[in-house]
Amino acid sequence: MNKGVLLVNLGSPDSPSVPDVRRYLREFLMDGRVLDVNWLVRFCVVNFAILPSRPKHSAEAYQKIWTPAGSPLVVTSRNVQAKLQRRLAIPVELAMRYQHPSISQVVRNLGQKGVDEVLLIPLFPHYAMSSFETAVVRVKQAAATFAPQMRVQVQPPCFDHPDYIAALVASAEGFLARGYDHLLFSYHGLPERHMRKADPTGCHCLAAENCCETASPAHATCYRAQCFKTTAAFVQLANVPKDKYSVSFQSRLGRDPWLKPYTDFELPRLAESGVKKLLVMCPAFVADCLETLEEIGLRGRDSFLAAGGTDFALIPCLNEHPLWLAALEGIVRRFMASERGQAGPEAVEAVG
Repeated sequence: MNKGVLLVNLGSPDSPSVPDVRRYLREFLMDGRVLDVNWLVRFCVVNFAILPSRPKHSAEAYQKIWTPAGSPLVVTSRNVQAKLQRRLAIPVELAMRYQHPSISQVVRNLGQKGVDEVLLIPLFPHYAMSSFETAVVRVKQAAATFAPQMRVQVQPPCFDHPDYIAALVASAEGFLARGYDHLLFSYHGLPERHMRKADPTGCHCLAAENCCETASPAHATCYRAQCFKTTAAFVQLANVPKDKYSVSFQSRLGRDPWLKPYTDFELPRLAESGVKKLLVMCPAFVADCLETLEEIGLRGRDSFLAAGGTDFALIPCLNEHPLWLAALEGIVRRFMASERGQAGPEAVEAVG
C-alpha cells in the first residue's frame, strides 16, 4: 500500500495576457457545476455574452496583482505543497481544477510513482458544488482513467475544524490588536439556486430566513451555513464583540440572485454608517488571489474610503502560515496512520 497526498486549488490563468485569461475563463465557466445550465445555453452564454469582453477586463485586474513568480494563488499553493512535502515521507502533489498543473497530469504522475491510495485535500474550507464538489469529481474521473488502481479518499471541508479556526485567528491577531471599528467577513458568493441544488432534503436551504440556525442534514453540503459556522467559531475564539462584525458575500456574476448581503454594497454602507477603521478577511480562500488582492484589497478599499472610511486593512489569507501548514500536516498524518479501507476521523467519500 503506497499512499500519497493531492492538494487541489481552483486555478489561475497561465499569464495575465488576454488570450491566457480567455482560455482560463472558458474552461472555468464551461464547467457545469459552475454555470449550472444545460450545455447549449452555457456554451452560448460563455462564448457570446462573456468571452467577447470579460477577458480584457479580467486581464487588467490580474496584471495589478501578478508577481514576478506568477499568479499569487499558484505561487502560494506551490510553496505550501513544497513545505508540506518537506514534513512528510509520502508524495505530496498539487493540482489546479482549471489550467495548470492539471489534475489529469498530476494524478498520472502519482500513479506512475506507485501510489494506490491518495488523500485528496480540496483547498476549499466550505462545501460548494462550484469548488469543492467539482474538484472531487474531476479527481475521481482522472483516477478512473489514468490510475484505475488508485483509491481516492477525500478530506471534507474544514470550515469548523479547530486547527483551521486557530490558524485563522492567529493570522488575524496582529490586525485585531491594532484596534478596529468593524470586522467584515467577506466570503465568495454563490447563486441562491446552488444552495437549493445542494440541499439533500429539498426543502431546507433558504426556505426560511434563519434556516442556517436550524439543525438539518442539509448543512453538510450548505455553503452558507458553513460560512456562518466559520464566523461563529472565529469570533468566539478571538473574542470579537457581537456588534463589531458582520458577514457578506462577494464576486457575483449575472443577474440571478446570489447570497446576500453583497460585499460591494456593504463596504460603502459601513463607511456611511460611521465605520472609520475597517478590517476585512476572506476565510473562503486559503491563498490570496484575484478575489482577495484586487477585488477587496484594491477596488473594495477604494469604495470604502470614497464613502467616508479612513482606515482599511485586508487581513491576508492563511497562505503559508505555520499553523495552517501544521493543520495540513496533522490531517495527512492521520491519513498515514489509518489502515486501507478505513477512513480516518476527518475523511469521507467523494460526492458526485
